[in-house]
Amino acid sequence: MAQPPLLSEEGSTLLPTCGLLVMICISILTTACTQNMATQPRYDPLEASDFFPDSSSARPLPIGTISRDYVMKTEFGETGMIDGKPADRFPFPITAEVLRRGQQRYNIYCSPCHDYVGTGNGMAARRGFRRMPASFHSDEMRMSPPGHFFDVMTNGFGSMPPYASQIAARDRWAITAYIRALQLSQWATLDSVPEDERRRLEQERR
Repeated sequence: MAQPPLLSEEGSTLLPTCGLLVMICISILTTACTQNMATQPRYDPLEASDFFPDSSSARPLPIGTISRDYVMKTEFGETGMIDGKPADRFPFPITAEVLRRGQQRYNIYCSPCHDYVGTGNGMAARRGFRRMPASFHSDEMRMSPPGHFFDVMTNGFGSMPPYASQIAARDRWAITAYIRALQLSQWATLDSVPEDERRRLEQERR
């Protein structure tokens, strides 16, 4: 009596199909595991190079290169220092637009530790700092020149890391201007308010 076939006609076509699918899956997985960007030809910083006549892979900026950051017109605008001391003025006029920009950047980078009004009681500070950040409303901070705040943001101070790589120089000055506005908001008197604004405030109080 004849033996039945081990595989039906449908099964004989199913095996090659399954094998093809397995091969496709393997090829996709192995391709996704390659590190092309990590293994591509490159130079390490300051590595020597035989390609350039001076044997240096680090190249000078081409003539006409435009900085992606705002370039200050004064030296202290980049350093916050005048003759080795914190600058006692700003490198550009402070306008309402500058203050709005400073408020936005302050809320992003400063408020987690210094809180939104500058008392040094931010959420991050309350949850993990052994020493609380300084309050901007202390006599020492109110008497500090603008360059002090710019320098601290640039180079860090105490447990505060430097923020120069994250905040552009112009934005650091804008934040400094906003810190001044916060200080005024807590210590200003009615006499220090411009006359037109004073009349508006008095009308709102009625």
